[in-house]
Amino acid sequence: MFKPHAGPGPIRIDFLLVPQFSMMAFSSAVEPLRVANRMARRQVFDWRAWSMDGKPVNASNGWPIPVGGALPASDDIPTLIVCSSFEPEHYASKTMLARLRHLARRGTELGALDTGAWILAAAGLLSGGKVTMHWEAAPGFAEAFPDIEISEALFEVSAKHFTCAGGTAALDLMLDMIARQYGQALAVAVSEQFIHDRLRPRHDRQRMSLPKRLGVANSKLIRVVAAMEANLETPLDAKALAALSGVSARQLERLFRAELKDSPVNYYLQLRLQRARLLLRQTDMSVMEIAMACGYSSASCLSRSYRAHFAVTPREDRREGENPGVQKRS
Repeated sequence: MFKPHAGPGPIRIDFLLVPQFSMMAFSSAVEPLRVANRMARRQVFDWRAWSMDGKPVNASNGWPIPVGGALPASDDIPTLIVCSSFEPEHYASKTMLARLRHLARRGTELGALDTGAWILAAAGLLSGGKVTMHWEAAPGFAEAFPDIEISEALFEVSAKHFTCAGGTAALDLMLDMIARQYGQALAVAVSEQFIHDRLRPRHDRQRMSLPKRLGVANSKLIRVVAAMEANLETPLDAKALAALSGVSARQLERLFRAELKDSPVNYYLQLRLQRARLLLRQTDMSVMEIAMACGYSSASCLSRSYRAHFAVTPREDRREGENPGVQKRS
């Protein structure tokens, strides 16, 4: 897909649909191909979808999507994109991982949308180059694969693989590829068909900036919240946070209550608990390991705080999250 196209025919792109895959990401990847064919007035792309067993695959919205059959092990798959979302670890079977490794050895260019990067990593196919994925899945991925460098980019392209954050970032990935293969003019024409007003570069951030997310413009407050988000494993004390803001601890307290209707202590606590919940539901880390990763001295300390905030214990919440029908993000 990102390699130079040698043949006179269309560029073929195959998709492996994993149960609970994101319909938004898949549609955002396929529709630009369809529109590119229309705007070019010839077939410049061809695409197919597969599952591991050849049966329709339920997306995360519950819709069953038909496929062309079971993922073949043949040599005629130039590019394969793994489409995944919720709980990729539950669906990454030994057969799937072996098939992906086989295709990689045969020269297939491998890509991933959303948490598809987790499956490629589990298959040992993400060595070399940065990878990206949906921002909410990144903490769990980092714990499971600490040697793989994660970026916050919309998509990453290396010599061996490409990864994408999912969602509408899949549109940006495909527009970038269309521009490389067939020129900027075609990419712009496709983009405008989707009322997409610019070609976002890969290094655009996935999330809104802190001021937009929080709905505040106070630079002192923004600095403190950014420091909190960057220091969940070893939380900063009130004195350090106040020093970052350039005001006293009491003034910082008043600033938080005025702007965020919360105290610095409670706001920081909620950030740590949200990270703990993500790790509980996205990794097999023990409660003790998660406690240490979120700034707690023991599993019991985390459990007490967790129960007070979520009304369930970490173990109870993990059991609930193990149900594949429970979606952890929109």
